[in-house]
Amino acid sequence: MPFYIVAVGSNIDAETHIQQAFEKIKEIDSQVSIATLLRTKAVGFTEQADFINTAFSFHCALNAADLKSHLKYIEAQLGRIRTSNKNGPRSIDLDIVKIDKVIVDDDYHQYDFVKKSVDELVLKQIKKSK
Repeated sequence: MPFYIVAVGSNIDAETHIQQAFEKIKEIDSQVSIATLLRTKAVGFTEQADFINTAFSFHCALNAADLKSHLKYIEAQLGRIRTSNKNGPRSIDLDIVKIDKVIVDDDYHQYDFVKKSVDELVLKQIKKSK
């Protein structure tokens, strides 16, 4: 079963939406892990509230395309409204960053907060498997 790490971000009632997303992922894998919550300044469109970013790691039988669709469904359930400004405010943003040992999203290399959260969960997984 593939091991996924998903980057998570929110700047609209962030703690609530991140917890709700975590609970929905827990329905997929009850052993889901969450990285430390990080407060970050908005990138791209800076005239908005700070974000809280983290990541979730979990095993899932879905392939990447089906999981991506499911994550979009979770985003919609939690009130995500997509606008023409892809850097605008959002209730929740869920993006697959890593599948097993492969980085699949350039955000890992582009944003320190993504790398920090992903690396934290990779380390946690290594310790858990020993």
